[in-house]
Amino acid sequence: MAIKIVFGLSLLAAASQLIFGYPATGVSYGDHELRAQRPIVKAEPERPKGDGEVTADAVFSGIGTFAHLPFAQCWANGTADFDIAFIGAPFDTGTSYRPGARFGPAGIRDGSRRLNLYGGYNVPMDVNPFSDWAKIVDCGDIAVTPYDNKFAIDQIQFGHQELLHRKPATATSKFPRLITLGGDHTITLPLLRSIHSAYGPISVIHFDSHLDTWKPKVFGGAKSDQAAVNHGTYFWHASQEGLIKKGTSIHAGIRTTLSGPSDYENDGNAGFDIVEARDIDTIGTAGIIERIREVVGENPVYLSIDIDVLDPAFAPATGTPETGGWSTRELRRIIRGLEGIKLVGADIVEVATPYDTNAQVTAIAAADIMFEVMSLMVKKPLDDLE
Repeated sequence: MAIKIVFGLSLLAAASQLIFGYPATGVSYGDHELRAQRPIVKAEPERPKGDGEVTADAVFSGIGTFAHLPFAQCWANGTADFDIAFIGAPFDTGTSYRPGARFGPAGIRDGSRRLNLYGGYNVPMDVNPFSDWAKIVDCGDIAVTPYDNKFAIDQIQFGHQELLHRKPATATSKFPRLITLGGDHTITLPLLRSIHSAYGPISVIHFDSHLDTWKPKVFGGAKSDQAAVNHGTYFWHASQEGLIKKGTSIHAGIRTTLSGPSDYENDGNAGFDIVEARDIDTIGTAGIIERIREVVGENPVYLSIDIDVLDPAFAPATGTPETGGWSTRELRRIIRGLEGIKLVGADIVEVATPYDTNAQVTAIAAADIMFEVMSLMVKKPLDDLE
């Protein structure tokens, strides 16, 4: 009799999942995975703004901002305010292999236009960043010269810094937050210089297939002072300048070849811990999330994402592709797992749009990743940050 009852309950649970599309009981995996079966009778929940309103309308209209966000002339208008702003840094003359990331900001924006096609509600994170508390705008691109790297790097720093020191529109934090669309990874050096002007030395989470802490004499040979600053050395310079909070910063997704073991020693001296791409095979996404959170702790964090952290199957349009990377799904899961960290700013880099597929695989992946980053920022205001 007991066997029949257990068998009957199993059939009931299976039928529930088959018919209704969700399990009969809740299954927990972190905070973001399977939801429990909805009860037949329940109190009406508090619904997010926009729930049940018109979606999928006129998605091809308007100017090409990130996800159809309002455009603000932030540099021309000194009174323009925001809590979170997207900016572009179209610079790619620090790359060592394939150029084209100067077209990254435009490509990512184009890949983002369907992000709020169905309303923009982020189901795993339970937030609609487009209609929550934050005023979010797209400021367009920093004016960046293609003729002089030193001058361009200064333009990026001071263009970012001007907006960083604006008073936030609604938040009670001291500074707004900026999400930068690159651009090759050299741009992270001037961005960290700007961040330092507001926060001092900062903890860094760096998603990439490469270390980017090489000494200039190793990466490129430092043929000149300006050649010494490129997308493989910028973190070395940042460490030398005291921009990075050593011991609380971490790379994730690393799988590059090296000049030798001394590159790891140099990386440690620069202040970074490492999670290798292959670690996902043994500790999974949950283990990677745990390791990252353990390293950065409660510190303010800057997030830098090189699209080549993804395998070229998921992001072929990049300057220095490396096989053996993570999938888009895995990276998005890991980023969502960082919910609650004190994220003060972010960038995504090395999207070399001319190498993308006709289906915009890389641009769409980059846009979706920054949707997760934007959601992190909205879910964690910085009101408690000193």
